[in-house]
Amino acid sequence: MPYTTEEGGRLNNFAKEPKVYKAEPPNKKQQITYVVLGIAAAALLGGVFFVAFSVSNAAA
Repeated sequence: MPYTTEEGGRLNNFAKEPKVYKAEPPNKKQQITYVVLGIAAAALLGGVFFVAFSVSNAAA
């Protein structure tokens, strides 16, 4: 475990650093999954706004 000693005799411990690796771009299947999830999220959000708008107009 790497550590250093400061002037006052206190130890200064450092965490072990994880290995660094290069991220790989998503493959074709992952890209399609991201698009499908994005469309589903947009539809869900649109539905929430529609319900909120409908309820707010019905109460008025």
